[in-house]
Amino acid sequence: MRVPSDFIEYLKATMRDGVVERLVSGLEQEPSVSIRLNPAFGLHPEIPGAEPVPWCNGGWYLAERPVFTADPLFHAGTYYVQEASSMFIDHVVRTLAAITDRPFRRCLDLCAAPGGKTTLLRSVVPPDCLLISNEPIRARAQVLAENVAKWGQPNMLVSQAYPADFAPFVNTFDLILADVPCSGEGMMRKEAEAVAQWSKALVADCAARQRNIISDIWPTLRPGGFLIYSTCTFNHEEDEDNVEWIARELGGEVIAIPTKPEWNIDGDLRSEDSTQSAGSLPCCHFLPGTARGEGFFCAAIRKNENEDSVIINNEDSIIINNVREASRSKKDKRSRGELKLTDRLNLLPTDQLDSPDSPSVEFSLEDAFSYLRGESLVLEPSVPRGIVQVCYRGRRLGLMKNIGNRANNLYPKAWRIHSTHIQPKTILG
Repeated sequence: MRVPSDFIEYLKATMRDGVVERLVSGLEQEPSVSIRLNPAFGLHPEIPGAEPVPWCNGGWYLAERPVFTADPLFHAGTYYVQEASSMFIDHVVRTLAAITDRPFRRCLDLCAAPGGKTTLLRSVVPPDCLLISNEPIRARAQVLAENVAKWGQPNMLVSQAYPADFAPFVNTFDLILADVPCSGEGMMRKEAEAVAQWSKALVADCAARQRNIISDIWPTLRPGGFLIYSTCTFNHEEDEDNVEWIARELGGEVIAIPTKPEWNIDGDLRSEDSTQSAGSLPCCHFLPGTARGEGFFCAAIRKNENEDSVIINNEDSIIINNVREASRSKKDKRSRGELKLTDRLNLLPTDQLDSPDSPSVEFSLEDAFSYLRGESLVLEPSVPRGIVQVCYRGRRLGLMKNIGNRANNLYPKAWRIHSTHIQPKTILG
């Protein structure tokens, strides 16, 4: 790709010597390919040439990019195709869990689509922790719900709401991940649109929007709770400046995250001297060509304790517990607690693959691929009639209704494979 000259000049005016040169060189290199395994299915695959992502348990670099759509195990949620830099959230959450005054019980992923970071969060927070995965844009929220359903982990809820819609939940969340909308500089070598849309005005608009988002959601973070603020951009206005603004204006402490030299993660990129301590970084930058991944920034901020703060009450607990049931409900039969929340948040179903009491049938690679394309299949005579679960290598793909002479395909139409020219192939041994 050709890096825009005005973008280079903008960065040179604010970054330390040598950073821009490294960054431009990295943007001209080919990006890496990486996946993250679902811990429910094991974390050590047999993939030729695969190398572990050092900051993420279950993250793997691949030697080449396969056709993921051709792999039924991808559709089954056995792994997620995720950019390696953003997997650093795994290390950040584990660091915060080690220093918190109480375990994470309620977490919010505020801008969760398409689902990479939210399925990662589900894999690293305690099993009994409720994770609300939110996306305000409906089309993106539908994709998020699909990926959450395929990941297949409990205690997850998908909502479609704006940050201000969470206003009733004061002091509720132990952890909030805000991967805020940004100018997208970190995606320039992968997306031509990120190059074409960049401007100083866009940076300024994004920085202001990010502050508004955090201002809206900050009251829902409990005192002593953590905000993980992240972007896929490099500039200080959206990154370091906003982190400092959050801590100063909203009341928080930036938490330094321990790193290892061989990870090649940069700290504060601004021209002034950084106050970061050796071995830990209050602000973490992943620069393409330096760290092995795309452009990514994150920082963790702990909300100040406050004598006037009120810890979540019993009514709120009932509301949140009911939300989990409401998200699976097919009818509009809600308790008063459910009504209070679901009138605020548009909840998306994530149970379209579920029928836990139904018998299962194991498919071959070819039949599994045919199923994912929405085709009807004839099952063995020994398979009971009615709803059956379709599996490939023990991983659930979805449902069929066996009526004897054939089985009707119940795989959601919006999720089906439409390509007719790819051949089925799995990347996992």
